[in-house]
Amino acid sequence: MPDAHELSSGLLRVFVEVARLGSFTAAGSRLGYTQSAISRQISALEDEAGTPLFDRLPRGVRPTEPGRRLLAHAEAVLDRLEAARRELADLRELATGRLRVGAFATADASLVPKAIAAFRAAHPAVTVTLTEGYTPGLARQLREGALDVAVISGESPFEGLDLRKICDDTMLVALPAGHRLARRRRLRLVDLADEEWIAGSDRPEDTLMSSCLAHGFRPRIGFVARDWLAKQGFVVAGVGITLIPSIAAESVRPDISLVPLHPDEVPVRGVYAATPAGVALSPATRAFLAIVND
Repeated sequence: MPDAHELSSGLLRVFVEVARLGSFTAAGSRLGYTQSAISRQISALEDEAGTPLFDRLPRGVRPTEPGRRLLAHAEAVLDRLEAARRELADLRELATGRLRVGAFATADASLVPKAIAAFRAAHPAVTVTLTEGYTPGLARQLREGALDVAVISGESPFEGLDLRKICDDTMLVALPAGHRLARRRRLRLVDLADEEWIAGSDRPEDTLMSSCLAHGFRPRIGFVARDWLAKQGFVVAGVGITLIPSIAAESVRPDISLVPLHPDEVPVRGVYAATPAGVALSPATRAFLAIVND
């Protein structure tokens, strides 16, 4: 049983067709109804309108004055409904729409740009925007509806978010190319005990080195630099060493050597594609998730 809105739009469509063709029989043939079914539907619409909408003539029908007035409105309503259907179809088929992506800085080094490039190649009509920030801020923007999807890092769970694991991001030690340890195949934390570190905070607990603390290693932070390019500059200058996430390894300067830590000591963080929990995902968001999790 159709609801009232479906019934009314259906009646309007029948009404417009009868008015255009001037015949119940011709309208029925066009719409796939019998002449008696068309007559019943017009009668139902006249009951709803509270007035006759057609004069029944020996040859066909003709709109009354109220019918002519209704016709202009009915055509406008049906045009708007058709426009809405086309727009919804375009959204489903990714022929229009937007995608608001968030990501933390190192994800923007390679992972997210590649995903966005693949998405835009597949769906060029969708407008994509990017917001870079720290994971807590990105999570807040997702919950507030300011972002559709974000690539975040840290430990699950995040309240109010649905997470899809992308990868485990291991840390690599970044050393100047001429450093005494630069040619080592693998390093232990004890090998780095006398090194000075470049970090994003003077508190190791707030940096990528936080997991080093679990292994009894507390790095000696010499300089604080939040920007990844600045950190690399300090390393190349021989001022200190730092940790580089593996997802950013492709973007590291060629005059820096990246050496992995022993598997028992390597810091690891989870990288996730996050979306707001309990929210219907747009077709664009679903398409991006398929790409970034591929």
